Amino acid sequence: MSARPGWFLPTLSGYRRNWLGPDILAGVSAGAVVVPQAMAYATIADLPVQIGLYTCMVPMLVYALLGGSRAMSVSTTSTIATLTATTLVTAGVAANSDDATRDLMTLTLLVGLMLLLARLLKLGSLVENINKATIIGIQVGVGATVAVGQLPKMLGVDSNFSGHGFVRSLAATIEVVPRANLATVLLSVSSIAVLLLVKRFAPRVPGPLIVVVGGILLAAFSGLTDAGVALIAPVPQGIPLPGLPSFADVGSLVPGALAIAVMAFLESTSVARGIRRTGEKQIDSDQELLATSAANLAGSFFQTLPAAGGFSQSAVNQGAGARTQLSTLVTAGLAVLVALFLGGVLSLLPQATLAAMVFVAVAGLIDVRGLARLARISPVEFWIAIATTIVGLTVGLLPAVAVGVVTTLVTVLRELNKPRVSAGERRGEVLTVKLEAPLYTANVLGTELAVLALVETARAAQPVRAVVLDMSVIQATSVTVLDTLADLDRELGQLGVSLRIAALPEASAALARKTSWFRGLEEGGRVFPTVGEGLEARAVTEGETG
Repeated sequence: MSARPGWFLPTLSGYRRNWLGPDILAGVSAGAVVVPQAMAYATIADLPVQIGLYTCMVPMLVYALLGGSRAMSVSTTSTIATLTATTLVTAGVAANSDDATRDLMTLTLLVGLMLLLARLLKLGSLVENINKATIIGIQVGVGATVAVGQLPKMLGVDSNFSGHGFVRSLAATIEVVPRANLATVLLSVSSIAVLLLVKRFAPRVPGPLIVVVGGILLAAFSGLTDAGVALIAPVPQGIPLPGLPSFADVGSLVPGALAIAVMAFLESTSVARGIRRTGEKQIDSDQELLATSAANLAGSFFQTLPAAGGFSQSAVNQGAGARTQLSTLVTAGLAVLVALFLGGVLSLLPQATLAAMVFVAVAGLIDVRGLARLARISPVEFWIAIATTIVGLTVGLLPAVAVGVVTTLVTVLRELNKPRVSAGERRGEVLTVKLEAPLYTANVLGTELAVLALVETARAAQPVRAVVLDMSVIQATSVTVLDTLADLDRELGQLGVSLRIAALPEASAALARKTSWFRGLEEGGRVFPTVGEGLEARAVTEGETG
C-alpha cells in the first residue's frame, strides 16, 4: 500500500486513537459557535442566512484535507463578509436579485483563483509583509462600518444601506431612529447583554448558540412577531447543489476579489500561527495559500461566501481540545445536519438576534488598545493605522485595503533601499568596509555613496590607500549592481584609493567574471577569498599604483 502524500490530510499524520474523543467534542463545540455566527455574517452582505450555513460545509471540508493548522476553523469572518458586501454593492449587484447568488459564486471563485496564483508565484511571504498598523486600521474601519450597519435591524426599522460605507449607513440610521420598534430594541439589548456576560463569565459556553435558541423560542412561544419583531427570510431545507457562477459582472468584481484574497490569506495565516502550540509543525505560508485557495475554489460552486480562518471559532475549537482537522470535519457534518433538518426552525430566528451577534463580534475589531500601543511605541505606524481607518470610514473599505497594501509596500521598499554599510577593521592605510545587506537595483547607488562617505571620513583621520569591500552577503548579483561597483572603483581611483573585493560568494563571482571590469580586478590581484587576506596584501599591485 502506497504512503499517503504529505500534502494530503497533513494534520492526521500519526493519528492516535485517544484523540478521537477530543476531536469530536471540539468539532461540536466549534459548530455551536461557527454555524450561527456564519449565518449572522451572511446578513452583513445582505445575503440569505443559508449562504453562511453553506460556508460551514465545503470550505471546511477542503481545508481539513489540505490545511496545515491542527485547530483552525475555516468558514468566513466579519472582515471578509464586509468586503464581500462592499464588493457586491460597488459592482452594482443587488443582494436580493436573482443573479446575486451567482455573482457571489463568481466572487468566491475569483478569490480562489487569485490565492492559487499567489501560491504558484510563491507570494506568501510578500503578502505577509503587510504590517500590523495597516491591519489594525482596516479592522477598525470594518468594525465601525459593520456595527453601524447593524443598528437599523437592531432598532427594527428598514434601511437598505448594507455595504454602502460608514457615513451613509450612519446617516440612514440617524434618520430612522424615531421609528424604532420597542420590542426589537429590547430583544437586541438583551441579546447583546447575554453575549457579553457569557463571554465574560463563562467563555467556554457557546454564547451565539444561546441567543439563537433563545430568539427562536421567544419568536415561537411569546408572540414576539405580533409586537413587530421581524424574522429572517424562510430558510430552505437541504444542502446546496453544485452550480455555475455568472461572468456577467466579473470585471467589476475583480478589485474586490483582490482585496478579499489579501485579507483572507492574512487572517488565515495570523490565526494559524496564533493558535499553534509549542512543538507543533511551523505554519507554511505556501501550504496555507494552497489550502485557502482550494477551499474557495471548491466553495464557489456551492454558493459560499469567500472563506478564511476565523479566530473566535478556531479558539473555541482549540480550547475544546481539538487535536487535528478531524474536529472541523465534525463541525462541517453538524452544519449539514442543521441544513437538512432545521431549516423550518431557523426560519423563526429574529433579525435582531443575528444583528446583535454581528454587532458584538465586530465591536472587538475596534482595537483601541492596539492603536494606543502603536501610538506609544511607533507614532509613524499609529498614523498609518489612523489614515487607513479614515479612508475606510470615508472613501470605503476596498480603497482602505488598497491604501494599506501600497503604504506597506512603500514602507518595505524604503527600508530595503537604505544603504547598510559599516567600517570594519583597519590596518595602516587599508580600510575594511562591510556590506550588511544584499545589493540590488534600488539600493546599489545609495550604497556606493555610503561607501565613498565612509572613505572620506576615514581619510580625514589618516591616509587610506586601499579599501577592502566585504561582499560575503552578496549571494546574487546583477549587471546593474556590477556596473555600479565598477563606477565605485573609478570614483575611489580618482581619490587615489584602490578597491579590493573580498569574500564574494562563488555564484556571484561567476556572473561577475563575465564583465571586463571584474576580470581586470582578478588579473590585478585585487580579488581575495577572505577579508583577512585582503587586509594582509601588502604588495602594491599595478592596479593600485594608479
